[in-house]
Amino acid sequence: MNRRVLLAAAASLPLAGCSAKPAAASGALQLSYGDDESQVAELHLPPGTAKVPAAVVIHGGFWQSAYGMSLATPLAADLAEHGIAGYAIEYRRVGNGGGWPTTFEDIAAAIDALADQPRIDLTKVIAIGHSAGGQLALWAAARSGRVHLCGAVSQAGVLDLAAAYRQQVGGSAVQDFLGGTPEAHPDRYADASPIQRLPLKVPVALIHGNRDAVVPLPQSTGYLDAAKRAGDDVTLTTVPGAGHFEVIDPAHAAWTATRSEADRLLR
Repeated sequence: MNRRVLLAAAASLPLAGCSAKPAAASGALQLSYGDDESQVAELHLPPGTAKVPAAVVIHGGFWQSAYGMSLATPLAADLAEHGIAGYAIEYRRVGNGGGWPTTFEDIAAAIDALADQPRIDLTKVIAIGHSAGGQLALWAAARSGRVHLCGAVSQAGVLDLAAAYRQQVGGSAVQDFLGGTPEAHPDRYADASPIQRLPLKVPVALIHGNRDAVVPLPQSTGYLDAAKRAGDDVTLTTVPGAGHFEVIDPAHAAWTATRSEADRLLR
C-alpha cells in the first residue's frame, strides 16, 4: 500500500473522530525527554497515588513524520482507565531528523525517562507498538537501560525488516528508515530487526488481523515460529475480520485483546 493510500486509510479510522478527551484535558502529564520538538511524551496515570505498572505505547506509520503520537494517546488513556499507566511517546521520524540511528536513540531515551516518574513500578513496564511501532517495541524489549522492559506486545508489527524490504511492505519505508538495503547495511538490519535479535528473553504477545492488507500476517507468523525455535515465550492472537487499523481502535475487540495481553504480561 503506498503512502497516499495509507494516509487515507488512517484518516478513515473511527479513532480519528474518537470522543476521547485530549491528553491535556484528561490530566495526562506532558513530558519532554530531549530538546527536539518530537522528543515528547504523554503519561496517562490511573487515579490514586499508588505505584502502578506501565505500558509504553509506540505509534506506527512506517517510521515517517506524517504520522504522530495522536495515534497512541487514545490507547494510553484507555490503559489508564484499566489500571495501567499509558505512556504514549513521540520520536523523531524519517522526514524530521529520524531514521538510523536517531529514532532508536529517542525510543531508548523516552523509555528510560520513566525512571523519573515516582508512581511507575519499574519492575512492571512493557511496550505496546503498532506496525512500525511493533518493530520498535520489540527492539526496545531486547535492550538494557535505566528501564528494562519485562515484555512487549506487537500489533501487526513489522518484525522481519529484510523480508519487509524484499516484499516492499510500506513501499520504500524500510530502506528509507535504515538508510539503504540489507546488502548495503547488514549490521543495521541485524540490530534493528526483531527476528534477527532472537532470543529476546522476555515474553512477547503478537496481535494481528487476518485481513491486514498493509503489514502481511506472515510478519507475525514467521516471527512466532522463529521465536519459538529460539526458546522465547511468545504467543499469537489472530483477530478474525480485522485489518491493519482495528488494533488501534479502542472500541474494537482487537484492542481489547491487546489490552488483555498487556495485563497478562504485567502480572
